[in-house]
Amino acid sequence: MTRTTPARPISVEAVFPELAAHRGRTTRLHPRPGRPGMYDSHVGGPMLWPEDEPWPVCPEPHHPETEGYAPDAIRSARAAGAWPPSRPWPGAGTPGADGPVPFTGLAQFFRRDIPGLAAGPGGADLVQLFRCPRTHGPHLERRYHLRWRRAEETERAEAFLSAPPVIPLLRWEHELPEPCVLHPEEVDTYPWAEDDTLPAPLIVRIDAWDDAQEAEHGRGAPSYQGDLSIPPGWRVGGFPSWASTGPLDIGCESCTAPMRLLLTAGGDEMDADSHSWVPLEDRDPSSQGKASIRGGQSVAQPTRLRFGRDRDLHVFTCPADPGHPPQWILS
Repeated sequence: MTRTTPARPISVEAVFPELAAHRGRTTRLHPRPGRPGMYDSHVGGPMLWPEDEPWPVCPEPHHPETEGYAPDAIRSARAAGAWPPSRPWPGAGTPGADGPVPFTGLAQFFRRDIPGLAAGPGGADLVQLFRCPRTHGPHLERRYHLRWRRAEETERAEAFLSAPPVIPLLRWEHELPEPCVLHPEEVDTYPWAEDDTLPAPLIVRIDAWDDAQEAEHGRGAPSYQGDLSIPPGWRVGGFPSWASTGPLDIGCESCTAPMRLLLTAGGDEMDADSHSWVPLEDRDPSSQGKASIRGGQSVAQPTRLRFGRDRDLHVFTCPADPGHPPQWILS
């Protein structure tokens, strides 16, 4: 099934014609709960992983835990619309109980499925995203891992891993991704309007226009950041949203080249300021605004994942050499 982003409530280039020179494209992934296979692009499904290749693990020390949630209990609770029961953490308080932890596979994307997905090192056309299910240090930081592959070569492997290694408990319910199929759709997008992301006089005009819209139509009026520039949710390419941090200059630590946005992983597909982006197929045509949205959590938070506190995870790679280490930014 396709997903179709509604026309923007206002034509942003009609209001600000100079934005045409800054227009970009992003591919909205529109994850929805389903049963993806290892040969599919997906969030939360089985990874295309050769059986003889070691599964990635996080070797760093992890923050000690006292309780957590079993994956099977999380799945059962989700099916029942309930909250899973917690359990004591195995070996909690035992010196030396912590060791390397297997990464959790979050998503994989094939270039054959995703318009705009940048090529990886050596022309790699399959990228796989992982996260350590444990936290690190006093600030509960996360660790991520990116694996690039050439799909055609990988698919010729003699055998594939049927079940990746997992830890018995997860610290939070939202550590377990819900298997989701994707419905890629390319849309126009425009830069976040703050600091030097756009010419200063244009940002001043955008801010003044936003204020005038709210003064005339109230808090529900369309805004540049919420309705006209960058869609919420999982997407490939385009521009990063900087709601939490403000714009950052992301340079490659290996060669100092400005890095480009590879993909964005979003905890929510919509929020109070972005419901206008919900696809037509997930709306009741007889209603208007937020009241028209149907599908509940399968539309609002289909993957069940969280990245920080209501933040997006931006993955940046080096355009000069995609083999250079990526950077992970929460914003």
